[in-house]
Amino acid sequence: MPENDQAADTESERESEAQDVILIVEDNQEVRTFIRQYLEPDYAVAEAMNGRDGFEKAATAIPDLVICDVMMPELDGYELCHALKNDERTSHIPIILLTAMGGEENKLQGLQTGADDYLTKPFSSKELLARVENLMIAITSTDERFLNRVKEAVEKNLGDEEFSVEDLGREVGMSRVQLHRKLKALTNQSAGEFILSMRLQRAVDLLKQNAGTVAEIAYMIGFNTPNYFAKCFRKQFGCSPSEYKMNHSRETT
Repeated sequence: MPENDQAADTESERESEAQDVILIVEDNQEVRTFIRQYLEPDYAVAEAMNGRDGFEKAATAIPDLVICDVMMPELDGYELCHALKNDERTSHIPIILLTAMGGEENKLQGLQTGADDYLTKPFSSKELLARVENLMIAITSTDERFLNRVKEAVEKNLGDEEFSVEDLGREVGMSRVQLHRKLKALTNQSAGEFILSMRLQRAVDLLKQNAGTVAEIAYMIGFNTPNYFAKCFRKQFGCSPSEYKMNHSRETT
C-alpha cells in the first residue's frame, strides 16, 4: 500500500455515539419539545432554533437524521435542506421536512431539494416515530449492504500494493469523494484508513497462523515495504509485527 495514499486520507477522528443522534431544527419551542419527548427514549436529541443554527450544528455534530421545519427565520427548511445536501460533510444525512402546507407542490419542492421524507402538521407522535424508525431501518439496511460490498472489494485486492482509493471507488461505483464521505459517516474512517485497517487485521491473522516472515506477510497484504508495514502495525497495535508474533507464540505454547 503506497504510504502517500494513506497520508492523504488521514483526518481527525470523531467520537462515536452510543445512540443515533437526531437534530431537530424548528423555531417553535413547543413543537421542539413535543418531538423531543417522543424521540429521547431511543435517540440522542439535539436542537436548533433556526435554519442557520441548524446548518452549523449539523455540520459540526454530523447527526444521523435531521427533522426540519419549512417555515423558519435565517434559512427556511428548503434552503437548509439544499445547503445540507450540497455540503460534503452533511450530504449523506437523511432529512424529514415538517410543514403546515400539505399541497402537492410543497411536497415536490421539498423532495426536489433533497428531503427524504415529509410530515404535514399537525402530526401524531405515532406517525412521527413510524417515519423516523422506517427511515433509520432503511438507512441501516442500505449501509450494511454497502459496507459488505466495500469489504468484499478490499478483501479481493488485499495482495495488490497498487490497489488505491480510486480503485475501490470504481469497484463499488463511487467517486473518491463520495466513497470518502460515506465511509467517514459509517465507520469514522476515510477510505484510505479503511483499506489500511483491513490490511492490518489480515496481518494479525497471518501472524497468528505463522504464515510467513514479517516481510513475506507485508507483501502478502499489499504493503510495498516491510518498514512501512511495521510502522503502520506499531501505530495500530502498539508493538511491532515481530513482537506480536513472538508474544502470540508464547501464549499458545
